Amino acid sequence: MQVSIACTEHNLKNRNGEDRLISKQNTSNPNAVNAARAKFRTVAIIARSLGTFTPQHHISLKESTAKQTGMKYRNLGKSGLRVSCLGLGTWVTFGGQISDEVAEQLMTIAYDSGVNLFDTAEVYAAGKAEVILGNIIKKKCWRRSSLVITTKLYWGGKAETERGLSRKHIIEEIVRAMTHVINQGMAMYWGTSRWSAMEIMEAYSVARQFNMIPPVCEQAEYHLFQREKVEVQLPELYHKIGVGAMTWSPLACGIISGKYANGIPDSSRASLKCYQWLKEKIVSEEGRKQQTKLKDLFPIAERLSCTLPQLAVAWCLRNEGVSSVLLGSSNPEQLIENLGAIQVLPKMTSHIVNEIDNILGNKPYSKKDYRS
Repeated sequence: MQVSIACTEHNLKNRNGEDRLISKQNTSNPNAVNAARAKFRTVAIIARSLGTFTPQHHISLKESTAKQTGMKYRNLGKSGLRVSCLGLGTWVTFGGQISDEVAEQLMTIAYDSGVNLFDTAEVYAAGKAEVILGNIIKKKCWRRSSLVITTKLYWGGKAETERGLSRKHIIEEIVRAMTHVINQGMAMYWGTSRWSAMEIMEAYSVARQFNMIPPVCEQAEYHLFQREKVEVQLPELYHKIGVGAMTWSPLACGIISGKYANGIPDSSRASLKCYQWLKEKIVSEEGRKQQTKLKDLFPIAERLSCTLPQLAVAWCLRNEGVSSVLLGSSNPEQLIENLGAIQVLPKMTSHIVNEIDNILGNKPYSKKDYRS
């Protein structure tokens, strides 16, 4: 199964080092830079590389199952596509922070645990993440129809025709482009990532007006310290037009893992040169306040017999509007731990959630809440 993700990004400073590096390559063309900032789009076309890892017919195919793992499956938005509530992302890790062998180990653990959703992007490791993902699927002989692969487009390469969304790279009219992709059989669904609620509604309106295919999901950042969009804006879109949430960074780039409680470890993401922004965020006053709140959450995790990362991931999963939470792991132990959040989910009672909210003190309120 293929899903296409179309994305916007108005706040470039939150992107990773690779993203910002490629953005700097556009500085020789001020008009292109301004146009990109004014109408920034990243579109994922998954099927364009699927043929490279189609297994040979004579090889026995394997299919992912959730037996004995407890993996839950949810509809992606109000579409008919069923995705595992936990997915595996490749940002930073594949083709960069980890070796190909470790990447294969991570994918195998995820697949054997019932994960059917794997997320990548054209820009991750300058394209290497996509290649590694495809090679592993081919090598493991996994049944392609049992997988949901998402990728994203915008920074295709260094050439002028390989960036952005010109008709050379991808058609400018996003809704029309994605409808064409689906009609051609290159993808089955499409969604958005880092779009505003207004942009998503605009895309939906255009699709309905011209009898085209609307998006089914929004890929958004969501964790204990980032709540507004997923808890206030997206639920309204879900009920109105059926757009669900596929969330990423449940541990806030590792901040919630507890690894930064006593500084910046040498092997951590924040120690990398291209993640100076993350290091600055951690050592800032706000970062220190967050670490204090995390320490206050430890007793809750202990009461539930889980780790803080498992508590954080389960907290994301407890949101009824979240179709799937994308995990990012750099080693097998970390992934196994995070997958254990499935077992914590039933323990996330309203009392526990309220207790967490009281510690965080950042619960967003919608207009409906104010009226009541």
